[in-house]
Amino acid sequence: MSVKILIVSDSHGNNRNLIQAVKNMRGTMDMMIHLGDMECSPDSIRSLVECPVEMVKGNCDYGNELQGARLIEIGEHKAFITHGNRYGGELGIPTMNDIAKENGADIVMFGHSHKPVIDTKSDIVVLNPGSISRPRQDGFRPTYLVMNIEDDGRTDYVPVSYTHLTLPTT
Repeated sequence: MSVKILIVSDSHGNNRNLIQAVKNMRGTMDMMIHLGDMECSPDSIRSLVECPVEMVKGNCDYGNELQGARLIEIGEHKAFITHGNRYGGELGIPTMNDIAKENGADIVMFGHSHKPVIDTKSDIVVLNPGSISRPRQDGFRPTYLVMNIEDDGRTDYVPVSYTHLTLPTT
């Protein structure tokens, strides 16, 4: 049975699009990963789904117990997850890759820049889902990623940018 993982970042207290992303998964989600800048309690994020949730603290997250970076197991993969602000966002990808390699991880996931990145060209896959509420890339569409792991081990990463995900009005 394949595994589906919702990867989000930078919701900044506006969970409307996050709720829509969860609905888009239609109960097929096996895990959710939030890469920080929730600006709400971790429990409120956990309450949105009925699956395991992995989270890290972003630079706008205060007063919670979350760590700024972690290593997690995802099937046969090991991922270094962080918000990215400690490493300079996209400029810190080489540093994040080095940390991943030193710890036996084959995936780096980060947020902070509000711009999606999927780089599968090297031995370390680099992922940034962009922002689900405050995008900064061309077109300014809220985005997230879906990671699919097939039974045979094949893994793909699907960027999602829906027109029905909306920007906050504030």
